[in-house]
Amino acid sequence: MAGNSQRRGAMRKAGTKKGAVVGSGGQRRKALEGKGPTPKAAERPGHAANRRANADAKRTQARANRDKPGNELVAGRNPVTECLRAEVPATALYVALGIDADDRVAESVRLAADRGISVLEVSRPELDKLTGGAMHQGLALQVPPFTYAHPDDLLEAARGTGEAPLLVALDGVTDPRNLGAVIRSAAAFGANGVLLPQRRSAGMTAVAWRTSAGTAAKIPVAIATNLTRQLRAYAETGLMIVGLDADGSMHLDELELATGPLVVVVGSEGRGLTRLVRESCDATVSIPMAAGVESLNASVAAGVVLGEVARRRRIAGRI
Repeated sequence: MAGNSQRRGAMRKAGTKKGAVVGSGGQRRKALEGKGPTPKAAERPGHAANRRANADAKRTQARANRDKPGNELVAGRNPVTECLRAEVPATALYVALGIDADDRVAESVRLAADRGISVLEVSRPELDKLTGGAMHQGLALQVPPFTYAHPDDLLEAARGTGEAPLLVALDGVTDPRNLGAVIRSAAAFGANGVLLPQRRSAGMTAVAWRTSAGTAAKIPVAIATNLTRQLRAYAETGLMIVGLDADGSMHLDELELATGPLVVVVGSEGRGLTRLVRESCDATVSIPMAAGVESLNASVAAGVVLGEVARRRRIAGRI
């Protein structure tokens, strides 16, 4: 065809409309190309199917996080609200669909959103399954595994204060509520850390977190492979080891060791101190009580002794 010949000497006539011109698609071919097939509904942002798919993905991820070792759920409106107020570390807040919302529910959702915690709506049967049938009242908070410190870290924390170290060690305390209460007392009375044995001891579960009212995030908690060996290691650094015992070698009123470097050892709820731990103590102390009362709860006893230690240290600081 004239004007299009590739032969030598062939020329296109001036003014011809043949060839690439604006609007023909020749110069702007890419602009006229299609965008491909229409995406599926679940892949279109803003589509109802896309929102459902995203919600399903969040629930799947939440279930995967829940099934990780160490993850636990705090169940119930009051416990969940208390944990969020205390800024207990959490990864997800589960809210039952169709829940009868009250001030606690509204506050829990608001606190979780402010801290960037995922708020997931689930059916009541699914929430029953997640909490193991606990009385959740439509709310549950997922708590991640606790990060324990090394026993040496407790001394490092003490040295940074410029005051005599004060540590609390638990010997066979298996009730997580007692553990949480001891941690709360330790933080309140200025202890530098809490030491747990690796075996025959409660761990930092959701119940312990709740009972500690969030103070477990403010004071280091360490685990000792062998409690007796670790207490002796502390003694070698200059700390005095004092155990709580109903038949102690001295009364609490006589605890002159309170103002120096100290480790207070609290025994189990029933048996008290084990033999090897008792033998590792420099002294044992008893709490004077009214006649007819056998013993105090482990966490209560720890709070009484730590309160006395703090009182003596305040007095010594004024002298």
